[in-house]
Amino acid sequence: MKKGIFHCSTLVAAIILSGCNSSSSDDNNKIDYGAKAVSYLVEIADETQGIGAREASTQKEIQTGNWIYDKLTGFGYNVNVQPFSYERKGKTYFSNNYIVEKKGKVDKTIILAAHYDSTGVDHGSLGATDNGAGLAAAIAIAERLQQSELPFNVRILYPGAEENGLNGSLYYVKDALANDKLKNVIGMINYDTVGGGDIVYVHAAHSDYAEYKKTCESLGLTETDYSFDTKMREAMLKASVDVNGEANKYIIHPTFPGYPEGETGSWSDHAGFACAGIPIAYVEATNFNINGADGYDGYSQTTNPAMWDCYDADNKTACNRAEEKKWGKIWHTEFDRIDKLEEAFPGRVNTQLSDNVNIVLELLTSDKYIQGK
Repeated sequence: MKKGIFHCSTLVAAIILSGCNSSSSDDNNKIDYGAKAVSYLVEIADETQGIGAREASTQKEIQTGNWIYDKLTGFGYNVNVQPFSYERKGKTYFSNNYIVEKKGKVDKTIILAAHYDSTGVDHGSLGATDNGAGLAAAIAIAERLQQSELPFNVRILYPGAEENGLNGSLYYVKDALANDKLKNVIGMINYDTVGGGDIVYVHAAHSDYAEYKKTCESLGLTETDYSFDTKMREAMLKASVDVNGEANKYIIHPTFPGYPEGETGSWSDHAGFACAGIPIAYVEATNFNINGADGYDGYSQTTNPAMWDCYDADNKTACNRAEEKKWGKIWHTEFDRIDKLEEAFPGRVNTQLSDNVNIVLELLTSDKYIQGK
């Protein structure tokens, strides 16, 4: 048992148990669902106390899907299990999406998505940040929403097989388009790698359709369907100010070559939704201030020297760009595990995870951030 994990689990258990024996609304409001998310992260990403690595279409991914199903049904949801298949290198693979919905006062829907598979097990990754943190947050949010009256419908999607091609979310969007399940959707939030990196950002889709063209065409969609509306990003930003204050709000990344301020590419589960004309907000913890292997693209997540062969703080890049191997990366590496993260960043992931839960709960339970389509 790792020292950091024991402390985290013990603390969370004490917080949770203090509110578990009563079903009253007041007691539910006293429960710290951010702390609950931290305990769920241990169940997901710790290899001794939980599941560990969850490669797409493996028994571990299936185990994680069963864990999601059990949690959600335990909260009282009717869970829609959506099986799908996909092709990769001439072979057919199978996975599942898990979907729940809580009805609100107005028949408009916001979708929250967090994929549950991981990758990089061959490098020692257990997928704690990518995307154990996002999954843990989305489970805690689902739990709290069952106790809440909502201004809008909230649909939570847990896509499978994201890491090898956004397979689950693209299948969901294609099926939803065919069955008219997106007509009332006014926004989508993508939680992918919401903890670990130096800075927590929120993005909108790219204003240049070319960045999403291939994904959109795979869904039979065109530029006329596409949306890079920033309203969900701005709503999330406002909610983060109300929860964390101006000093600790979400950050909008600066403009860098190829990516205007606050815009992101098509490499995560928000892509299909933007293609379908839905405004998106993508939350991730990384560091766009670093000049990484391919420039200022957010693929270097931290300046922590443990994640570099040698980091040049003055120039915000590797001491020797030709020889650098680590490049400040956490996801898909041996650093993407709870014990390594706690050693490198004591308390950081817990704080980021808890903050993200509380920000989204603020946004989804209030009618002051989003005014509908």
